[in-house]
Amino acid sequence: MFALADANNFYASCETVFRPDLRGKPICVVSNNDGCVIARSAEAKRMGIQMGAPLFKNERYFRENGVHIFSSNYALYGDTSARMMAILGEMAPGQEIYSIDESFLDVSGIAAYMPLETFGRQNQERDRADDWCGLRAFQDAGQAGQLRRQKMDPHKWHRGSFQPGTSAEAAGPSKRG
Repeated sequence: MFALADANNFYASCETVFRPDLRGKPICVVSNNDGCVIARSAEAKRMGIQMGAPLFKNERYFRENGVHIFSSNYALYGDTSARMMAILGEMAPGQEIYSIDESFLDVSGIAAYMPLETFGRQNQERDRADDWCGLRAFQDAGQAGQLRRQKMDPHKWHRGSFQPGTSAEAAGPSKRG
């Protein structure tokens, strides 16, 4: 049995680690050379800002509506991901890192100690990831967790599903494209 841990709005959330005053405000991260939007905070999503929106066409709207723009900072995202994955890896006996902000956690046997539905909500390691990294992670646990996740966020998945016991790179069709 596996749980999926996924950091919420990862790139935008990473930017708030050093700018906590921006938590709860609309944030967009733009691609190399500040071409287009590649990540948005929940607040920016609620404003209707689309992924891939060209910065030059939207700068005025962003400025007039208080949207904070950040150039992508892959060193920051990689470092934050490594810290988050190390903390999440302490939550369960096994871990498969799937992407920069997603990890499958082997929760076999944990159900004997607590209901899986509460595993992610009452876990000290998850709170520590929030405290130490400034990131909140979404978790879904259960045998059908991958299918629920696919249904909730189908643009992140391809046909097939993660195969327990394999590395994310070798998982074949489920790998991001």
